[in-house]
Amino acid sequence: MFPQLGLKASSDPAQIEDRLKYHPQTFEFFTDVHNFTPAGLAELKAGIRSVQGAGIDQIVIHQPMKFGDIHSELAAPQAAFPDLYDFIERSTAILLELASEFDLQILVHGGYSGDFPRVIPFYPSLEAAQAAVLNRLDRFQELGGTHIMFENSISPIFYYGDEKEDLYIFEKGYRLAFDTSHCFIKNQGSNEKLLASMKRLKEHVVHYHLVDSMGETHDSLPLGKGKIDWEKALPLMNDDATSIYEIILKDQRDASEQVASHEYLLGLADKLRNA
Repeated sequence: MFPQLGLKASSDPAQIEDRLKYHPQTFEFFTDVHNFTPAGLAELKAGIRSVQGAGIDQIVIHQPMKFGDIHSELAAPQAAFPDLYDFIERSTAILLELASEFDLQILVHGGYSGDFPRVIPFYPSLEAAQAAVLNRLDRFQELGGTHIMFENSISPIFYYGDEKEDLYIFEKGYRLAFDTSHCFIKNQGSNEKLLASMKRLKEHVVHYHLVDSMGETHDSLPLGKGKIDWEKALPLMNDDATSIYEIILKDQRDASEQVASHEYLLGLADKLRNA
């Protein structure tokens, strides 16, 4: 299936219209708290219908990244962060209802590095925080079945790139979303560790966030503008998985940088085929 054109947008009709003119094979919705109000949910459902009406049946909905001033951090304990905890539970339940109604996929982020310092003091150890997150993911997996996937972060709570951690996650049998830049950054810009992780987890990866990076900060660069070795990475991707280009855009109503990344990968694929 690779390379396939996968694009990302919010439920904003103008963004959706822009993406659909490129005829993507996969469409990912970026949601926020607004989408879990009656008006916002109605807008999201209308967007899903527009995308499906364009003949796209590979749709992923990303759970909101933030709730107020904090990320949707699964490690946040209910007692200390009751509103955040309840929002994650409620938004997951609503997304799973959408997944059933429209036969689509939902994506839950396993952690966020930005708020790690806010939640880790509530645990006796990093291992205890990881156990709490994995228990929550186990429950979400049981609820979501083949409609849910979990994405790696840069946080030490849920990440890819360490052999021991990868093998443990692999044995859990989770359906995985693999963000290339997150893995690359977490491993200090090591292509060796990124490629090894892609190979180890390949069988369970159902969706990719294809993003380049310099390997130092969360820079979300177009493919070919960072230090990821895409020529070696491309053959390690699961051909049965979907993917999107999760690039920072200058204008959210113009997917040019996402499309340029696809053109880059198409050129690389042709080079590999003709080698």
